[in-house]
Amino acid sequence: MGEKSKRIRVKQGTSSKKEFLKGDVAVYPAHGVGYIESIESKEINGDTLNFYMMKIVENGMVIMIPTSNVESVGLRELIPETEVPEVYKVMKEKAQGSDNQTWNRRYREYMDKIKTGSIYDVAEVFRDLFQLKLEKDLSFGERKLLDTAQNLLVQELSMAKDVDEKLMMQEIESLFI
Repeated sequence: MGEKSKRIRVKQGTSSKKEFLKGDVAVYPAHGVGYIESIESKEINGDTLNFYMMKIVENGMVIMIPTSNVESVGLRELIPETEVPEVYKVMKEKAQGSDNQTWNRRYREYMDKIKTGSIYDVAEVFRDLFQLKLEKDLSFGERKLLDTAQNLLVQELSMAKDVDEKLMMQEIESLFI
């Protein structure tokens, strides 16, 4: 992994916000973009805890996130539009070679990257699998991971740039031509 990718990822990892308000847009690792619908207090085992109620845009799922666990779960703000070119740079880089690894190991590594919540890690997974797809047919698991990474990227980048998701997908695909 290049020095540039490490630097970018560290920068992005600091964009998590300590506090969100109702209506804020946020990104939840492996689930994507959502809105903070409300902040609710719930009593659990005699303790009153505050939760962000976050509705995921893609599927309408509502996730309860303890406000005290924002950093540990990786909840973060949407990247600013000014950061989109940095994500494009990651996607334009040459795919990381992983031919000598077993599929299980590659799958775990890709899933771990997706679960970080870093758009740069997700961009790396998408780039590697998209470039691999140009060389050979992907397995079912690889196609599923590619779709997941693609959906997460398209959701966040289209919201960051305030453009339609179809237009964003075309823009992403044009990076590989």
